[in-house]
Amino acid sequence: MTLANKIVHIAPKAQDKTLSAAQKLFNTLSKKIDQQKKSLLAWKEALPVYRQKSEQEFNPLVDTLYQHQFEWAQRLDRYYDDASIKKTDKAKIKHLIAEVCGQLIVEMNTDAVKSLFNKYSDEDYDTATEENKEVLGEMMRNMAKNMFNIDLGDDIDLSSPENFQAHLHEKMREHQEAQAEPKIERKKTKTQLAREARLQEEEAQASKSVQEVYRKLVAVLHPDREPDEQERLRKTELMQRVNIAYGKKDLLQLLELQLEVEQIDATQLSQMADSRLKYFNKILKDQLSELTQEIYQIEEISRLQCSMPFYGKISPAQLLLKLANDMRDVQKDIKAIKKELALFEQPDAFKAWLKKYKIPKDTYQNNYDDLFMDDFPFNF
Repeated sequence: MTLANKIVHIAPKAQDKTLSAAQKLFNTLSKKIDQQKKSLLAWKEALPVYRQKSEQEFNPLVDTLYQHQFEWAQRLDRYYDDASIKKTDKAKIKHLIAEVCGQLIVEMNTDAVKSLFNKYSDEDYDTATEENKEVLGEMMRNMAKNMFNIDLGDDIDLSSPENFQAHLHEKMREHQEAQAEPKIERKKTKTQLAREARLQEEEAQASKSVQEVYRKLVAVLHPDREPDEQERLRKTELMQRVNIAYGKKDLLQLLELQLEVEQIDATQLSQMADSRLKYFNKILKDQLSELTQEIYQIEEISRLQCSMPFYGKISPAQLLLKLANDMRDVQKDIKAIKKELALFEQPDAFKAWLKKYKIPKDTYQNNYDDLFMDDFPFNF
């Protein structure tokens, strides 16, 4: 066995260049676990950086942009009452203020923004929001009824996609429980009983295998048994690592520690019987599964933060790169809106700018999207 790049690896015996199936599986699992550990470490190093940059740099930039956008809408509001502004241009101002403030209400949620929106919109924001929620709620109830034969009830929560999904899942669970037939306890066959007994024995032997490695390390590293002060400090540090690895059932880490303190060498693991390696491999499979699941959950959250589809590939580097690109985009938007705010200080320049602006054509599809898709609880 060799220890290269901190990967516990079984090497063939000198007289035999081949490995058994159990030895090959051990090496494969060891390599995959090492890769997943490195991936998890990269995520754990990147996430605090991402959160810090978001809180200290990105979020303040976004808040600044929102403030400038509201100031931009207020400038248009002041021009609206200018007698020199034509009726057609007033319609443009009305449209622009309603559009900008309609977006800012969600982000800033202040009475000032809401008041300005209501002044130029054809509907009251709170009233329209409640009406949209009622329509959307009825739509969701019908969809759940048609697709899953589930009654969502009147207490449906559409305040966020997460809340709606939790409500839907709870109703689905209740429906499944109500529809479930009483289970009839049947006597297990000899084959089933034998299989269960075998699995329990494998679990016990796997746990025992980790305990054996742990006890051997404790026997030589326990600091209370060491009279030399310097050596006791070294063993204390090693025992901390042993306890952490044992708490995580990290067999590879325990084996690495055995190599580090020269409790085992390459020959011993190479000569280990396949019957014992089988239990080692079971532990490694479980550890690999846990690492994979932990990384998957981190990636899922990161994809949401980057507005990526669930099937998109994401890495710590991509997450930080996306944040850096978003920051640059916001900075460009701030620079652009500052330029327009300066231009709006000059009435003639503002009128020339407004003359060039054209209100987008309204379509049925746009109205449908505005009504339903902006606040839709989930995407299909």
